[in-house]
Amino acid sequence: MKAKSNLSLFQVSEITVSYHPKFKAYERPRISSAKSAYEILINNWNLDKIEMVEQAYILLLNQANNVIGMSEISCGGIAGTVIDPKVIFGIALKANASYVILAHNHPSGNIRPSEADKQITRKLVEVGKLLNLYVLDHLIVTRHRFFSFGDEWLM
Repeated sequence: MKAKSNLSLFQVSEITVSYHPKFKAYERPRISSAKSAYEILINNWNLDKIEMVEQAYILLLNQANNVIGMSEISCGGIAGTVIDPKVIFGIALKANASYVILAHNHPSGNIRPSEADKQITRKLVEVGKLLNLYVLDHLIVTRHRFFSFGDEWLM
């Protein structure tokens, strides 16, 4: 019985990471402003939920600000969703991203950031600096308009 117990110490699951882009690198959209980020986000957002529940997404960018991909990081309730830095930076590191743009919606249609929105933005910016994986902006989106932390100097 003891030999079997020691054997389990050496049995480890293998973890692999892969990336399968759907288009060529030169075809990737480039982010040049908060508005261009919003347009990409809103055209890929689940609009069936945008006025129902709060969701958070990230745009992953390469060194040239071209979009590598977009990932939903959380889906919550009417008044909030969990934004976990480990999830955000785990995805970004696996994708070899250089930059991240965070976005979340407010189902109420109010685009003003809450104090919690400001706090998580500051936290993500600091973590990003440590990893050399910079948070370029945080957008609060609705179906027809957005708020940019970067444009309002809140980054």
